[in-house]
Amino acid sequence: MKSYCLLRKLEGHQGCIASCDFSPDSALLATASYDTCVILWDPCTGEKLRSLWHVPLQPAVDQGGNFHTSSLRSVCFSPEGLYLATVADDRLLRIWALELESPVAFAPVKNGLCCTYFPHGGIIATGTRDGHAQFWTAPQALSSLKHLCRKVLRGCFTSYQVQALSLPKKMKEFLTYRTL
Repeated sequence: MKSYCLLRKLEGHQGCIASCDFSPDSALLATASYDTCVILWDPCTGEKLRSLWHVPLQPAVDQGGNFHTSSLRSVCFSPEGLYLATVADDRLLRIWALELESPVAFAPVKNGLCCTYFPHGGIIATGTRDGHAQFWTAPQALSSLKHLCRKVLRGCFTSYQVQALSLPKKMKEFLTYRTL
């Protein structure tokens, strides 16, 4: 950062980005925005890989018209990289499986602002506007051998380097998260 050189600018959200997090293997970047969307990016290429949309499950609360009830406040990856957690203004903590387009679990979080996974998985902490930290049990999955191999390889190789490997196309797509 001595030169403060901008490396890449990712564009795609329609609102302020409130939170971002790199996957444990550094192969994905998740950005959460007030536009009610999480975008998964390839930080190496800048490619937008998937969008996850927050659909409110609870009735809207009137906040004077300048408030989106699904505005995202926080996003974080699970330690094994198979799940994402998000906190939104609709008072829900959502857990997303990376390969699915809808949440796999919900928890009520009043006034939620942030979330983070316990480093060993299985627990999520949320912080609230009223000064509380709450702990939630989170889904855990035993990583498949396929996912563990991807995690190790992506910890060492960029998307460009994976594309240069002499591997079948389907395997390259999996390793670069193009099969999401």
